[in-house]
Formats: sequence, structure tokens, C-alpha cells
Amino acid sequence: MLAPESLQEPRAILFVDDEATSRKWFARAFGDEFTIVTAGGAGEALALLSQREHEFAVLMTDYRMPERDGMKLLRTVQREHRHLIRLLATAYAEKDVAIAAVNQGKVLRILEKPLDDTLTREALREALALHRAQSFERALNEGRVSALRETLGFLAHELNTPLGTIRGFVGSVADRYQAPGPDGPAGVAQFSEDRPGQLVGALQRAGRAALYCQSLVSTFVQSARDAYPGALPQTVNASGLVAALLDEFPFEENEHTCVSSRIEADFQLPGRRDLLYLVLCTVTKNALLALRGQPGASLCLEVGQDAADADGVRRPWMRFADNGPGIPPDVLARLTHEPVTTRADSGGNGMGLMFCQRVMQAAGGAIQIQSQLGQGTTVTLYFKPLVS
Repeated sequence: MLAPESLQEPRAILFVDDEATSRKWFARAFGDEFTIVTAGGAGEALALLSQREHEFAVLMTDYRMPERDGMKLLRTVQREHRHLIRLLATAYAEKDVAIAAVNQGKVLRILEKPLDDTLTREALREALALHRAQSFERALNEGRVSALRETLGFLAHELNTPLGTIRGFVGSVADRYQAPGPDGPAGVAQFSEDRPGQLVGALQRAGRAALYCQSLVSTFVQSARDAYPGALPQTVNASGLVAALLDEFPFEENEHTCVSSRIEADFQLPGRRDLLYLVLCTVTKNALLALRGQPGASLCLEVGQDAADADGVRRPWMRFADNGPGIPPDVLARLTHEPVTTRADSGGNGMGLMFCQRVMQAAGGAIQIQSQLGQGTTVTLYFKPLVS
């Protein structure tokens, strides 16, 4: 959601006319409704825009002016201050002037002088409304681009680890290849092993990592398809996303055996499936890394809903509870607010939980992390409340 301050668009109207009486009349006639700033020529107008562009939403200029006519001013503004909505006032309404104003200056309206109060006021209102709509659309697009950039960066980070695992396993298998001797059987490749099943295990783990990469990519491809106009909105239940996670996550060796799930009360997830899937993968990966080497390691994934309050509102959640070493209090207090990590030596950058927090907030939810040293960690994903 856009912050309120991001929607505080410029509202001033810059009126350009070389006649002082015309400028005074315009400011007096429309100053009751609009913020009016006047300029006596193109040079003065451009100087104002270079210093105070953020204040202006609309430029209205006379056509006939000495030094530089209104058409030249409109072309310059179209090139250098393209977010301004442009209006042209002229007493010389020749056809070629109108065509040039539209084609070269990209004007919204051409108003004939002497200006009619009612028509001019309507034109100014229309221009401000258009500027607001365009500003809002630009802000939305900038937000989408920023979110896409962040998401793709995080996706690349998530793919990098399993792809590195695949490369490492395949490389280790290739390194153990033994060239056949002159009497070796034809069509049979030989490899050395430190223990029976070592190479088969490596290939199986590489296969699981490849499956995980495929699941991430296919999820984002589906989201791209769903983004097209007319596509049906994605629907996914919390239990279905947990099942996909348990089936597709590249668990190392016996990690899968320490992970369990429990569905108390299922619910439909809001937001994009790909982003929520990344959140679940990130939280699971963090828990499994913390559990490595832990005797009796356990990670439980739970899905449920709080009891309805007096207004019938229930808060759905997904919970990840492990019995790992816990998180130091100073780190815990900063986890979802700063890029802090306890795994910097192994490539951690602390951005994972910050990304997850933003995804959850965009879906109307939040992340809560509870932990005590030596007693494990519980990460709860709270989603938008449901009404009975």
C-alpha cells in the first residue's frame, strides 16, 4: 500500500502571459479555487519550473508572446517537464496552431481568448484530475517495479543455493570417474566411492535441489500468467501451500524426518502464491539451518485460526516451531527491521526476514517471532482477519 505522503501531488497552476492585466485577471478569477502562480514569459516560466517543478501540476500558456511563443514553451515543457498537464490559450485559433499544439505540445485543451470563466474553470479541474490520476498510476508503477526488482533479487538468491548444491554434487560425481583400463567392459562407466551408495545419494540430493528450483520457477511463471487481464485470481489454501512445501523443499539427508505438520483449521490465503511460497521456504530454511547438529531436532508446521472475537473476527495463522538453540535477544529485536544475520560466515545477509515481513504486510498480515536461548524459536505468520 502506498504511504499517504506519496500521494501528496503538486496542485499549483502556472499561468504564462506577457500581458500583466491578463495575469492579474487570471489569478483573481481562479485563485478562489486553485493555487495560481503567474509568469510574464517563457523564460520566466522555465526558470520557475527548474526551481519549483514539484509544486506545479498544470501549465497554461498564451500563444502569442514576444521572445518565445507559447508553442515553443509547450514543446520545451513536453520534453523537460513531461508530467505537467498542458493547456493553451490563444486568440488566434487557426487550424495549424491547434494541430501543432496537440501534436507537438501534447496539450489537453485549447482555450480561446478572451477566456470564458466557466469553460476555463472546467478545463483547470479536468487538468488537475488528470494529473492526480497520472501521478497515482506512476506511483503504483514505481511500487510494482520496486517490488518486482526486490522479488526477483530474492528469487535469484533462493535459486543460487540449490543450484550451487546441484553443481557441487554433479562435480563430485564427475571427479570420481575412473577411466576404464584396456580390459575394461565396454559401455560401463566406473566411479570410486568412500562408502557404498555415496554417489547415488549425491545424485538424489542434486535431483531434489533441481526439483525445488523447478517449483520456484514454475510458481512465478504461473503468477505471470495470472497477471494478465481476464485471468482468474489465484486461490490457494494454507494446507495446500504447506503440502507443496513439504513435497518440493530440498531437504538435506534426514532433515525431512524431523519436520511434521498439523492442520487445525484451514483457510484461504490472500496475496500472491509465489511470494507466500517464498516466505514459507525462507522460514523453513532458517529453522533447518538452526537445527543442524541439534540432537532430537524437530520442526512443526501448524495451520490454524484464533477463536472468533465478539465481532466474529478470526485471525488465521501459520506457525513454524522448532526446538533449536534459539535467537539471542539483541538479534531477535532487530530481525524483521534490519538486515541482521547470525549466519554471515555462511553467506547469510539478513534480508530474508525483511523480505518476508514486507510480503506479509502487503497481504494484510505480519510476522511474529518468539525465541529463548536454548528453548527454540517460533515464527508465526498472521494473515488478514476473517469475518464469520
